[in-house]
Amino acid sequence: MSDRYDPAAFKARIDTTLEQFVAQENDQLLAVDPQLRPVADQIVVATTHGKRLRAAFCYWGWRAAGQPDSDALVRAAAAMELVHAAASVQDDIIDDSPLRHGLPTAQIALRTPLRGRPNTKKSARALAMLVGDLLMASAGQLFILSGLPAAYLSRARPLWAALARELIAGECLEILCTGAAPDTAESLKVVRYKTAKYTVEQPLLIGGALAGADPRLLKAFSAYGLPLGEAFQLRDDLLGLFGDPARTGKASLDDLRARRPTALLAETWRAADRRQRKQLHTLLDRPDLGPDDLQEMRELMSLVGSPELIERMIGKRVEEAAHVLVGLDVPPPAARALTELAHAATTRRH
Repeated sequence: MSDRYDPAAFKARIDTTLEQFVAQENDQLLAVDPQLRPVADQIVVATTHGKRLRAAFCYWGWRAAGQPDSDALVRAAAAMELVHAAASVQDDIIDDSPLRHGLPTAQIALRTPLRGRPNTKKSARALAMLVGDLLMASAGQLFILSGLPAAYLSRARPLWAALARELIAGECLEILCTGAAPDTAESLKVVRYKTAKYTVEQPLLIGGALAGADPRLLKAFSAYGLPLGEAFQLRDDLLGLFGDPARTGKASLDDLRARRPTALLAETWRAADRRQRKQLHTLLDRPDLGPDDLQEMRELMSLVGSPELIERMIGKRVEEAAHVLVGLDVPPPAARALTELAHAATTRRH
């Protein structure tokens, strides 16, 4: 692989790795019983899409520590995408989301093979939950079987445990904060633990630890990764409400229907006057939100200026991450790649 970061080429490399691994895992699953085909199919769907940013951060964490290109490291990095697939499936269950990447989510798609059975929706959700569990277990399996020396893998084992713990903590915090009074500080804590850490910081740290990075470099990875990961999720929150569903692949009303404690909602509440807060309450309390309600919410948010506030939050965090890169003593190809990844993660439109 060239030292120049080529997103398309890297994505193809990760896609191929995942396709081969998932095919092998599904063969073993179907050997148990062919009735498991719908579950195997959802494993394929969950792992087929994505920009592969998490794998890229892991890879360039390795390269930033001075290690050369490695097929074994690419396999270990691909495990980050299985973690993301698991988290996405479980997040869709929690939020009862109907779409991801423009396709029915697992708990919706799995209703089809259960049609005509008692408790179809409940059983489909249960199957989807198990799909998420299987994806997380598969992530660990791919990581261990990557081909990296055992001594390398042992350096990253504590970080792998922290990744799972903090990701689940973030999901739990989101549930506990849902429906509570909007609070920006609480929303940002959810952002940090539910998405930011496992999207940027932890993949970087794992790649660096596998490479034997020194404590100074690992500390810099955190200083770069945390604000960048937060900016990534803040952009996602904006796209969720103001983006084009044809490009995002998600329903624009998902966040509102689920009453997710996003920073965008919290900043809208903070900036709103009494009359606008009453309007906000009325909107959120409607049982069946539709396109007109979405437009009303967008207009209210634009009126109080909350999208611009979130844009400023994103800009501040990107600047913070960029400042860390300026003083980072890493090979030039890694510095360039991390700069490009920061741009790709925070300026995307889908």
